[in-house]
Amino acid sequence: MPLNTLQLSLQFARFADAATHRAALPRHQVARWIRHALALDAEITVRIVDAEEGQALNRDYRHKDYATNVLTFDYAQAPVVTADLVLCAPVVAKEAREQRKTLQAHYAHLLVHGTLHAQGWDHETGEADAAAMEAREVEILAGLGFTNPYA
Repeated sequence: MPLNTLQLSLQFARFADAATHRAALPRHQVARWIRHALALDAEITVRIVDAEEGQALNRDYRHKDYATNVLTFDYAQAPVVTADLVLCAPVVAKEAREQRKTLQAHYAHLLVHGTLHAQGWDHETGEADAAAMEAREVEILAGLGFTNPYA
C-alpha cells in the first residue's frame, strides 16, 4: 500500500544540546515515521523547542503551565491534513531516559502520536478512544521496527 504524500518542514529552536536532538531526527526518518501514521496527504511542520518555549505554548493554548512532550496544532483534517507538531526536547530526553528508550525511539513514538492527533484521534475522550489510539500507535511503530512503547 503506497504511503501518503507529506510536505514536511522540520525546525529546531536554538537550545543547549540541540545537536543531539538533530542527530536523532534525520529528516528522512521523521518523514518516514509521520507518513506511516497518515491516512491522507499532509502538510506538517515539526518544531523541536526548549523547555521555555514548550511551557509557554502549553500554557497559552492548553492552559497548563508546564512543558509537555508533544503539542499538536491541527488546522485541517481533510482533504489534506495540516498541522504543527511541537516537541519539547528536554522533556522528550528526560522521558526517554526514564523509560529506558533511545531518544530516536521516543521521538518516533511521539511523532506518530502527534500525527494521529492531527487526524482527529484523541485519547482524552474516553477509555475506548484511548485504547484504540494506543493500539494504532503500537501497530504503526511495529511496522517501523520499534517495540511497543507502552510495554
